[in-house]
Amino acid sequence: MDALLDMLRAMRLTGGIFLDAELTAPWCISAKVGPEDCSPFTPEPRHIIAYHYVTAGRCVLKVGGQQPVQIESGEIVVLPRNDDHVLGSALNLRPVSAEQLIQPGPEGGLAKIIYGGNGERTQIFCGFLGNDLPHNAFIAMLPSVLKLDVAEGGSWIESTFRFATKELAGRHATSPAMLAKLAEVLFMEAVRRYLSSQPPAGNTWTAGMRDPVVGRALGLLHGQIARRWTTEALAREIAVSRSAFAERFTRVIGEPPMRYLARQRFEQASAQLRDSADPIVRIAFDIGYESEAAFNRAFRREYGVPPAAWRREHMVRKA
Repeated sequence: MDALLDMLRAMRLTGGIFLDAELTAPWCISAKVGPEDCSPFTPEPRHIIAYHYVTAGRCVLKVGGQQPVQIESGEIVVLPRNDDHVLGSALNLRPVSAEQLIQPGPEGGLAKIIYGGNGERTQIFCGFLGNDLPHNAFIAMLPSVLKLDVAEGGSWIESTFRFATKELAGRHATSPAMLAKLAEVLFMEAVRRYLSSQPPAGNTWTAGMRDPVVGRALGLLHGQIARRWTTEALAREIAVSRSAFAERFTRVIGEPPMRYLARQRFEQASAQLRDSADPIVRIAFDIGYESEAAFNRAFRREYGVPPAAWRREHMVRKA
């Protein structure tokens, strides 16, 4: 939990609930949270975590070729990478784009979707959490879909979240900051349960998160990847000796902490080069380099080519 808290604090999540969907069977829609959904609450985030909270009825959700996920009333489903997905009373129907169905809300109220064939009723509140991190290994290692029963997250969370969504649906004032914080708590709880369900031997990162010392180190490293870390500084933050920390981290993760950090930085850099148009100097700054020249030299040592050439080569292959 300490490691998760460190990562969440560093992510500086903001968000809110933007849509109230009233759906009657049969129905099927395709959806993805867009920047325009976030704009009333926050400047456009670089990364979006989407979620749906089912308050009545039931539905099925599917991401790509993965297995469908059944969602019942009182459950929240989180999409850590905001993947394109399909929601429906059944998935053997042709989906309609959610964008075609959204009706602007009244002043101070939520946008609405009212759609379906007048059968069994399902109500879903749709929201998001956003942050400005360009790439996050913590998010990247999560599955496409996490599901959580809101009641199991704690009775106060359930009652507060239900009250807040009812207030929003009734066009009453509800603090967006409060809803974002509640969604953040539910997200953290969903991640905690996912990590707890994974076999320790199945993933070194999961094993590391379960170790109280190594997990805290991972939280600090991933949460503050651009900080000028040393093994000694990291050990000092966790209040253990440098030698004991280095030995424990290497034994659990399989490599020394600074080598692990360097690899994570280069993975973030390559993801930004591949998936964004960010200038190289910005990418260098994002991962902790003080100059583009220093980053170019380090990247070339790691990959054999400078970052600009790596980007061009990858873009050609992608095309």
